[in-house]
Amino acid sequence: MDETKGKHRPVIGSVLTDAEAAIGFAGAAVSMVVTNPHIDDNPIVYVNDAFERMTGYSRSAIIGRNCRFLQGPDTNPEDVTRLRHAIAEEQEISIDLLNYRANGEPFVNRLIIAPVRGDDGNPSYFIGIQKEMREGDKSETDDLDMRLRAVQRQVKDHLSMVIGMIRAQTRRTSAPAEFAALSRRIESLQLLYEEITFAGDNAAKNKVELGTYLARVANGISYHEGRAGVRVVIDIDTLETGVDAAARLGLIMTEVLTNSFRHAFVGLERGLVEVRMSRLAEGGLRLTVGDDGVGIPEGEVWPSTQSMGGRILNGLIEVLDGTLMIGRGAAGTVVTIEVPVGGEDD
Repeated sequence: MDETKGKHRPVIGSVLTDAEAAIGFAGAAVSMVVTNPHIDDNPIVYVNDAFERMTGYSRSAIIGRNCRFLQGPDTNPEDVTRLRHAIAEEQEISIDLLNYRANGEPFVNRLIIAPVRGDDGNPSYFIGIQKEMREGDKSETDDLDMRLRAVQRQVKDHLSMVIGMIRAQTRRTSAPAEFAALSRRIESLQLLYEEITFAGDNAAKNKVELGTYLARVANGISYHEGRAGVRVVIDIDTLETGVDAAARLGLIMTEVLTNSFRHAFVGLERGLVEVRMSRLAEGGLRLTVGDDGVGIPEGEVWPSTQSMGGRILNGLIEVLDGTLMIGRGAAGTVVTIEVPVGGEDD
């Protein structure tokens, strides 16, 4: 995807439900790539596991590069021109493009690309949803397009939610740094889409079991961000809630728990992190993330409205009509978030 600017055109809709779209995204056959047009050459800042499997490239070989590296000697230059023009005009485009895997093997890639816009109406990212075209797919191209667009809409809506809460996008960043931050947030959504696949009848009602989802998010973050000497205790109640509320709560968990691992134990050899989510008697939930680390420095405001993570966290809690409280003890910090979600009204 080349860095470009232009005019917006509406996205074509779909008759699939968000739950069906999420189930489709969780399938291994649907891959995703996100690029940032505010970095020189509009490089890739995120890919999912399915993209790695489809192309044969590892993330370390993908992040920071423009998507054109998948093109090869027999890629139709007219298709490439159409793709570049659509991105230049900020239009959504669906196209079958001949691409090449890491081992040189060619494959036909059904690619749907669309801008993800910020509060100012300009693209903050471009998102691409892709599927390798096989013989059986060619007779169902309309149905495939509909399903891919539905998947794209679900992921795009959640990305737009995050971007809208950032308020002021930074344009001076690097692809590796952005990948680390964006990856954490999208992976929490990926876990949600996977959880929906096990939701049974609840999937049709756009409901998900929040407790199992948040437990998976907490375990994933603990695995990636934790270190030797830091114990983790996770105690999470069961609670059914809507998919959108679950998406926001997963992102809240991601921001708070990542912050705890990264800042609570500076200079310490050992520590404890406790993650708890409890149902409240009058409805809603209480989420706490506590540690026995160095604590927040006196006079420091957290979450900071000057940081991207802080703006996202504040925005997520505000949308859920929640409250955030910070407890400073003799050792460490306890972050308590109460949210009136769950049950039939969600």
